[in-house]
Amino acid sequence: MADTPLPYAAVAMQLTARSVEACADRAEASAQMLAMIGALGPKLRGSTIFIQQYGGSPVRLAVLPEYLLTSYPGRISVPDFAEKAALDMDGPEYAALGKLAQSMNLFLAVNAYERDPHFPGLYFQASVILSPSGEVVLRYRRLNSMFAPTPHDVWSKYLDIYGLDGVFPVAKTEIGNLSAIASEEILYPEIARAHSLRGAEIFVHSSSEIGSPLATPKAIAKRARAFENIAYVVSANTAGIEGTVLPLASADGNSMVVDYKGQVLSESNSGETFTAFADIDLSALRAQRRKPGMTNLLARQRLELFALIYAGREVQPANSLLDADGATAIPDREHFLRVHESVIERLSKDGLI
Repeated sequence: MADTPLPYAAVAMQLTARSVEACADRAEASAQMLAMIGALGPKLRGSTIFIQQYGGSPVRLAVLPEYLLTSYPGRISVPDFAEKAALDMDGPEYAALGKLAQSMNLFLAVNAYERDPHFPGLYFQASVILSPSGEVVLRYRRLNSMFAPTPHDVWSKYLDIYGLDGVFPVAKTEIGNLSAIASEEILYPEIARAHSLRGAEIFVHSSSEIGSPLATPKAIAKRARAFENIAYVVSANTAGIEGTVLPLASADGNSMVVDYKGQVLSESNSGETFTAFADIDLSALRAQRRKPGMTNLLARQRLELFALIYAGREVQPANSLLDADGATAIPDREHFLRVHESVIERLSKDGLI
């Protein structure tokens, strides 16, 4: 284990996403995204200065909301959205974000739809962490999505290309072991547990969700994932979405930082704000993970108990977007709902639901 860093601040930037639906073509969409990145710099810089003036530690980690640069695809077809709005892994948008991380000397966690040359016509939702050098140190593709392609939909080919390290990546950095959980995946304990079993200490969570003064399922899940894995959760929500048919503030509020005991250290109200920030104390987290006791759930796992239940049991099928020859199939928007309905029908027929 590398030397444990001194406590530092992490901030979940609650910002307004902007749809690219009205953009005429990719050039206009890219120009809009690059302008948003340009406007992000002063907001992030001003926020980090205020956090330190407020008595916080130096900010070393900033998390941005889900699909900040594009909003969700809506009814745009999968290949059309891939062509119009999905980022290239070596594209100008990531380059601009890398320069921002470098200029701020921090780790910047972003979430965007992106294209992969191995899977033409598709896009994946990616959570990417850029280091203070401007380089990508982690690229995680969302594994469970209701209406979009995922690596699991092309599983055999994806695993051959990227291996398990590319499916559940953990970046071992100077500020701790970082991993990403995308959006509603916070509701799936297996995803967080897979990351933690590979050494993750901090989950960056980019989301665009309904905010509420009541305890939402995602708000409960963030605390649960932190406690059961003895990990921090830094969760950034959107401050609304511009340019869609939804009322602006439909996905707004409740960005938060949760500590490894499941306690909310800070939480934002509505609107654009940096107020979800808190110190990350890796020394205390690592001490907790090494302490025998009933609350050390991570070290008390009996994984063999569950291996036989999971093994060989199919719920959501893999490879739904690979044809018999292993080539990528391009889905229509209804494909994902049809698969979901067939799963429910099969589980019902088997007497499981």
